[in-house]
Amino acid sequence: MVAVVVLGVCAFAAGRQNSQAGAKTMHATGSFEIQMKAQGGGTDGKTFPRFTSDKQFQGDLEGTSVGGYVAMERVTGKLGERSGSFILQHSSTISLGVQNQSITVVPQSGTGELAGLEGKMIIRIEGGKHYYDFDYQFSSTQ
Repeated sequence: MVAVVVLGVCAFAAGRQNSQAGAKTMHATGSFEIQMKAQGGGTDGKTFPRFTSDKQFQGDLEGTSVGGYVAMERVTGKLGERSGSFILQHSSTISLGVQNQSITVVPQSGTGELAGLEGKMIIRIEGGKHYYDFDYQFSSTQ
């Protein structure tokens, strides 16, 4: 098992749009220490390694957190007339029933004819079926 310790600075701020009229936006700042722990996977070239994190926050926010990093996928195939692979990173939230989805191509993850791929994907579920909308482009350096 590999453990990595990273020191960083973290800032937290409430969103600019607040559903409570007149709510004051607050700001907290401080530092944190993080220890990443490998949980296996990723050695077969078909799966991603799994990691957990333990953080200790100092400053305006004092506390600890435990996290897991998932929702990465390697896509291999054809996009239009180009073949290769790329990695998608997922991050989504639901607030008051409103879904906010962020699925982006990891920078410089494209291989083969998909090198230089950039883009964002949205997933829709309608009638029990999954659909995607993928807006993409290729960087001008490719």
